[in-house]
Amino acid sequence: MSSPSKKQKTSGQPGADTNAVRDCLSEVNDKGEFKRVEAQWRNWISEEPDAEFPAEAGRYHLYASNACPWANRCHCIMNMKGLEDVISVSVTHPTWQFTKKGVDTHAGWMFKDPKDAPIANQMGLGSYDCKGCIPDFVNNCTFVRDVYELAKDTGKKYSVPVLWDKKKKTIVSNESSEIVLMLNKCFNKFAKNPALDLFPERLTQEMEDLNSFIYNDINNGVYRCGFAKTQEAYEDAYNKLFAGLEKAEGILSKQRYLCGDTFTGMDLKLYMTLVRFDPVYVVYFKCYGKRIEEYPNLWNFVKELYQMPHVQSITNMDHIKTHYFTSHPTLNACAVIPARKDTDMTTPHDRDRFPGKMEVVA
Repeated sequence: MSSPSKKQKTSGQPGADTNAVRDCLSEVNDKGEFKRVEAQWRNWISEEPDAEFPAEAGRYHLYASNACPWANRCHCIMNMKGLEDVISVSVTHPTWQFTKKGVDTHAGWMFKDPKDAPIANQMGLGSYDCKGCIPDFVNNCTFVRDVYELAKDTGKKYSVPVLWDKKKKTIVSNESSEIVLMLNKCFNKFAKNPALDLFPERLTQEMEDLNSFIYNDINNGVYRCGFAKTQEAYEDAYNKLFAGLEKAEGILSKQRYLCGDTFTGMDLKLYMTLVRFDPVYVVYFKCYGKRIEEYPNLWNFVKELYQMPHVQSITNMDHIKTHYFTSHPTLNACAVIPARKDTDMTTPHDRDRFPGKMEVVA
């Protein structure tokens, strides 16, 4: 959980046109395997007053999406820390739109006002309301792509989350795993809940060990299944995904949280994939092996986290389903959203059979 201090440039995928705009569906190698391109903007907010990006109230803005698991975790941790009045936020519409129609074919995140009329997807199909959206009132951009272009981005992957510096008018970071660390530590003097520590130093090695399979096999694993372009690549990802889920189920059969009795940011990282699994990934990403509801410990874990007020408030199942089923025409050409009744996640869970706590610092 170390903190990088410099912006790191990343190269494109082998054989890819690094000058072309891209989205996650294009990040596939010659073997048909999905290979996520690393985030390009990797600056760090510091509590030091002479830092390039010092921690200040009102200076930063988070561009997020209720549909994206990476951005959703950032938004959740921001709220859990009580930073709603310190860092402002915009939330995109869930369905992707062409961002420069007539110039290229890139489709991505768009900003809308919740009072705006419903919109169709990029192919002109469907009608999807704007409830839950928060427009870009900082830069007045129409698309997340516009935000990147304001910062003179060269990576051309216009993803969320984005942590924006209003003073310097540039991107601080678009790497979610580093943004959550900044939110956890750097703004404590302004936070309503400064004592909450979601990444305790004493658990750093344990969290890194967990991340090695939770990120690779589960969080990213569902995308490796869904975006695979060969049978071999799909089956490799599929097998690792369900091995990872069984491993997580085993851990949670013995203790309340992934790091024992202490709730951490790793629990939120796992939750963000699990809560999307049954309504989306089972069908959309061909993850048919087993539903999360069939894993007793994983399912009760999901219910416990969902019942935490700050987690429930940013878990928007309408945005989640609308995004996935309407944004990728190559995966769902007609943008039909399955008529699935979501299982009630407010029913009692059994996780209190184990001791559990939130880590607080003096």
